[in-house]
Amino acid sequence: MLKLIYTDLGLHMEYVGDSLETVVSHHVVLTVRTGLTLHIEMGQASFLLPVLTPGLGALETALRQYDQTLEIARVDAEYVEVCLAGTWMAQTAQAHEGMFLAAYDYETELILRRLWQASDQALTSVA
Repeated sequence: MLKLIYTDLGLHMEYVGDSLETVVSHHVVLTVRTGLTLHIEMGQASFLLPVLTPGLGALETALRQYDQTLEIARVDAEYVEVCLAGTWMAQTAQAHEGMFLAAYDYETELILRRLWQASDQALTSVA
C-alpha cells in the first residue's frame, strides 16, 4: 500500500507493507490515546509528474487494470496529474494536511513510487 503524506512542506510518499485496516486501526488507537480528533473518508488524491518522467509509460499500462481508481490527466505541456482513489485521514474534514492511503498490486505501487521519486529528485535538482 502507498502512503501519501501531505504537509505544509509538500508531499511525501512511502510504501507500507501493512494492510489498510491495520494502518487505520493504529491511527485510531493513537488518536484516542492522544485525545485528538480523526476524520476518515474515501476520496481521491493526486500529485504532479513531469511529462518526461522516465517510466511514465509503465504507469499508463497499469491504468487498464485500475481504470476507475487510477487516472492520468494532462495538466499542460510539461506536467501530468496522477489521481489515486483511496482513504483520506486528517484531523478535520477541512484539513489540508493529512495522510492518504491507496492500495494497488505491488507492481503498480512500485511504479508509482519510482515515478514520484524520479520526479521529486528532478524537481529538487532544479530548485
